[in-house]
Parts: sequence; C-alpha cells; structure tokens
Amino acid sequence: MCSTKNPMPKLPLKVRFLIAAHSMSVDAVSRPGGSAVNRRLMSLFDPKASPSTKPDKGVVSSDIMVDTTRKLWFRLYTNTATSGPHDGQTDTPIIVYFHGGGFAFMAANSINYDDLCKRLAREIPAVVVSVNYRLSPEHRFPSQYEDGFDVLKFIDNSDIDGFPAFGSSKKPFFVAGDSAGGNLAHHVALRACQHRFSRLNLGGVIALQPFFGGEERTESELKLVGVPLISVKRTDWMWKAFLPEGCDRDHQVVNVFGPNSVDISELPFPATLVVMGGFDPLQDWQKKYVEGLKKSGKQVHTVEYPNTFHGFYAFPELPESPLLLAEIKTFVHNHLPH
Repeated sequence: MCSTKNPMPKLPLKVRFLIAAHSMSVDAVSRPGGSAVNRRLMSLFDPKASPSTKPDKGVVSSDIMVDTTRKLWFRLYTNTATSGPHDGQTDTPIIVYFHGGGFAFMAANSINYDDLCKRLAREIPAVVVSVNYRLSPEHRFPSQYEDGFDVLKFIDNSDIDGFPAFGSSKKPFFVAGDSAGGNLAHHVALRACQHRFSRLNLGGVIALQPFFGGEERTESELKLVGVPLISVKRTDWMWKAFLPEGCDRDHQVVNVFGPNSVDISELPFPATLVVMGGFDPLQDWQKKYVEGLKKSGKQVHTVEYPNTFHGFYAFPELPESPLLLAEIKTFVHNHLPH
C-alpha cells in the first residue's frame, strides 16, 4: 500500500493484472547490477502489434527502416482523414514519440504503445513517428539520444513512403515521450533546437511523467512505497544499466538541472508540456525539471492528475487517459505556427 494519507483509488481488475504482470517480468529479467536483461524471457511478457495496413478507426501504420546496422526503425502512423492529396495535409503536425521502459524495456511495436500512438494520430490529429531506439544495457548512453536525433534528420532529408507530403513551408513537429521517453524527448529537443532543419520546425516538447533523477532521495521517492510500477530499487537498476561505467545519478542527463547540468538559458528550447501524477514516486524530480525550465526562461505548462500512478496513460479505460489526450491536443494546437 502507498504510505500517503490518501490511498490510491482502486484500479480495475484488468489494469491491476497488467501492472502485476509487467512488474513481475521486469524483476524476473533484470540481472543484478544493471548488467543484462534476459531478452528471450522478456519477449514472453511484451506482446507486439503488427502494422495496420488497413485503417484501424481511421489510422494506418507502417514500419520504416532508418539504419539496418543498428536496427533503428520507426512505426509511422497516419490518420486517413488528414492524408488526402488536397486536404491541407501539410498543416498536420508530426509527433515524434519515444516509448518508456527505463531505457531497457519495451519497443515501438509493444501493444500498449501501438495503441497509444494510434490514439494520438486519431485524436490530435497528427502524423506519429514512434521510434524504436536501441536499449540498455546492451547499448548505453548516448545511444538512445543519437538514435532519436538521427530519426529527425532522416525525416528531414528523406522522401518516405506513406509520409504526408511536405509543403512550401516547414512542417511543425513535436518531440514527445513517456517516462524514459520523456527524458529522451528533452535531450533530443536540446539537440534539435540547435540544428538547422530544411523541412521541419520544432514546435514543442511533450513529457509524460518524464524519468529524471539524482543521487538525492526525494520525499516522493521515500513516501510512495508500494505504488504501481515504480520503486527506488527498479529506477536505480535502470540508471545503472543506462549510464556509462563509473557515472552516478547526478550525471547531467539524469539530474538535468543538478550540480553537473548544462545551462540552456541561451538556447531556443521550445515550450514544454509536463504531465505528473500524484502516485508517481518520480514526481518530485519532474517538479524540479519544471522549476529548472522556468529558471532558464523557458515556457512550460504543467498538468497534474492527483489520483494517477506512473504509466496511467497506457490504460485507456482509466478516466484520466482521455483527459490527457485532450491536454496534448490543446498544447499542440496552441503551439502550431499561425
């Protein structure tokens, strides 16, 4: 049970079962010290979805290879209602999405992420690019950030089958992600805001319960014990598996506004939407992130759902899930060029 005064609302049976299965699988496949993941065993607990060549409630998807040598690819989602030849498709924003999983688990074609990206494509509406980046500990920092930025350059420089046509003006895009993917979105945006794209224009960052940390133990980490999915033991393992040997959690990519952080005040970093949950042990780090962005003079919008746990957005049956999609839609449309 959570050790806060107000207990977390009871979850539907299906949600509780899926959370228990995921937590058990992560613990079962994680070898001590962040040294390895049993991928074969993990595949049994992480079912994959095939691309939707026929419209699924108006959304079709396909897999696009970026680099065969590192098996870097993305799943492209397009909304058939906004992809006709004469319907102003060049105004449809692109959302480049990075899945969560502590940098070590899940994939772009994991069923929960396939469903989430279809919902984004359908309801924003948007062209969604879900990046299948390399995983730790086989591939440690900075592999994931390099993969994310290389996908942006690939989109900017390639004519991609099934991708909506570029118009005469630059096409707006947003980098987005949840948990570790939210961390990725921040760091890829740092690179993107300093890069001159020929056909893309960075509109914003969407960080859903982003995964940040540090050597300090925050109040929420200490108090929120026994909540779904996140524990200090698991997050410590994930950072150890992700960071280069010898680095601690005050590394600048973990503690982004900590003692080793990089000053971003002079960079053209875009507006950021940060989503937090009241039963997420990472919420204090997310609040530090918001404070850091504000102190750096950056525009930041926050949304807090007091009754949600880490990863709630993966469950469309929860009441906050459609509310979140509405918030993302508002943020995206408010930050499109006018």
